[in-house]
Parts: sequence; structure tokens; C-alpha cells
Amino acid sequence: MSGTWRKVRVMLSVMFAYMTQYRAELYLWALASTLPLFSMGAWMHASRAGASTLSVVEVGQYFLAVYVVRQLTVVWVVWDFEANLHDGTLAHRLLQPLEPVWHHIAEHVAERGARLPFTTLLVGVCWWALDEVRFVPSVVDVVAFLGVLLLVFAFRFLVQYTFSLLAFWTERAHAVEGMWNLPYLFLSGMLAPLSAYPDAVMDVVRYTPFPSLIAFPAQVLLGQDVDVGHHLTVLAAWGIPLLVVNRWLWRRGLARFSAMGA
Repeated sequence: MSGTWRKVRVMLSVMFAYMTQYRAELYLWALASTLPLFSMGAWMHASRAGASTLSVVEVGQYFLAVYVVRQLTVVWVVWDFEANLHDGTLAHRLLQPLEPVWHHIAEHVAERGARLPFTTLLVGVCWWALDEVRFVPSVVDVVAFLGVLLLVFAFRFLVQYTFSLLAFWTERAHAVEGMWNLPYLFLSGMLAPLSAYPDAVMDVVRYTPFPSLIAFPAQVLLGQDVDVGHHLTVLAAWGIPLLVVNRWLWRRGLARFSAMGA
């Protein structure tokens, strides 16, 4: 166990050093993920104008929580895997006694630590500038939020890593992932609170994983009443078959990759 922990620590420290080496690029990517803050401004304006059933405080706090969720669950493995396959990095990593996916996981985890100061700064600015967004979660809510956040990140990573394995057959795996990203943007609660959608739409959407990826952890952080069992069941119902498909694609893709002389 101590040997495993030592390897994990070394890998995370190396990835963290790599991430902080390009801080300007990292912060630019973090700045590009501020869409929930723009949605906050638009919905707060709509609430003040009486065009929304939600109050300004409800909207402000919700989208601030959404911003935190978005920053801590962002995933980009499909672009890295695709690049590694084409530039030969994957072939090199296959020689190591460690499946390449762990390099990507370590990179994502280390990036969270490098991104945290920027995220904290923007949350602090919003907290200072807007009275409506201020809320203090309880210790229980924070612990529950971190647990849910870990599951959501794992699911998002699994989804995108599964799409990335299509790079064994196509040069544009990220284009396929883009087809998933569109409903993710509109149905997860990132652009609009899910309560704004018609009931007929939500009766269908609630059985998809999208609401569980943004709205669910945001509501947990805010201490709102949420059906935790339903969301966990939906994530499991989609995640377990997806994991089976992922492992099948990895084995078939690796055989194809090796057969090509890599």
C-alpha cells in the first residue's frame, strides 16, 4: 500500500508541476468556463424584470453553485487521448506497467489544484460584489457536495474517455463527443434552472444523466431538498453499462492499434 501511495503522490506532483508551468494557459481555460456567471447575470436581470418565477437570490446562489461545480468537474481527456494517439505518446505509455488512463486521471486531479486559486478568486469577487449570491453551506452540505462531486466527475470522465477511445477508428473523436456536449449544456442546468423547463420535458430528461451532472451537485451545495437516491440510481444505470462499453472499446482498439505496428 505504501508503494502504491508513493507512486500516486509522485504522479500527482509531476502533473501539478506540469500544470503550474503553463499557468497563463490554465487560467485562460478557466476563464473560458465562466459561462454560468453570464447565465447568472441574464437570469438575475430576468428575475428583477418579473420574467422569471425564481427570485433574484435563488437565481444568483444557484448559478454561483453551478459555476463551482463546472470548474471542479471540467474534463478534456478526449482531446488529450486523441493527440497522444496521433503523436506517438500513447505507444510510449503502453510500454509502462500502468494503463494510460491513469496518466489522464492524475492530470485532471492535479489541474483541479492548480485551478483552485482562480476559481476561489472569481467566487470571492462575486461574493463581494453581489449580495444576492451570498450563502454559507453547512459542514454536512459541504461533505455531501464533495462526495457527489467525486461521483459526477468520475461519470463525466468515463463518458468522455469512452468517446476518446473512438480515436482508434476515427481522427475526430472529439467531434463525436460534441454531440453529447450539446444536450449536456442545455439539459444539465448550466444555462437555465431546470425548474424553468416544461414538466413534459423534465418527465423525460430526469431519466437521463444530464440533470445529475450540474443541477444535482449545485442543489446539494445549496442545501436544497433533492432526491439523492434518484440521481445516484440514474448515474449508476448509465455508468455501469458505459463502463462495460469502455472496457470493450479499449480492448478492441488496443488490438487494432497494435496490429497497425505501433
